[in-house]
Amino acid sequence: MSPAASQAAARPAASSERVVARVRRHARVLIIPAVLLVAVVGGATYAVGVFGELWQQLAVVGVALLVVVVGCFMPFLAWLTRRATITTRRIILRRGVFVRVRQELLHSRGYDVVVRRTWAQRAFGSGDVRIGTGQENPVVLPDVPDPNLVQAALHELMEHEHSRVADHRRAEQSTADGDTVVWGGR
Repeated sequence: MSPAASQAAARPAASSERVVARVRRHARVLIIPAVLLVAVVGGATYAVGVFGELWQQLAVVGVALLVVVVGCFMPFLAWLTRRATITTRRIILRRGVFVRVRQELLHSRGYDVVVRRTWAQRAFGSGDVRIGTGQENPVVLPDVPDPNLVQAALHELMEHEHSRVADHRRAEQSTADGDTVVWGGR
């Protein structure tokens, strides 16, 4: 086995893809649903005790369940089903409950990373990471905790992936240039 072939065989094992971070929206978006849950349970418990007839008690419980499902469970489910996974080679964005959408951005393609923070996001240490992919609408990782760290990691991963691709191209080119040409053929 030639040295170039042994290097090529060893390269895939050394350059396996690893998960760097899994990012979700900041959990502070769940504060209002949690407060709503406590208020609805307390109010419904009080209302069931106040109303004497069974149909009124069932109506209170039904309305309370509807408010809990729409105002508490649905926001929690929306928060839970949106996530971004940053690996050493790409960013994988997943969202959806019944219809799953998966989007991938390769670090080797290169993109622009911008952090946008409102005053409330600065107070909680979060922010929006906008990834310009060259398309009309940028990809946004909304309200991620410590967005400057995410931005720095993405820049470092892009730089590493560009150098890895360049090294791979140079190795392929040097292997092709090392062949001897005899009578117009290799």
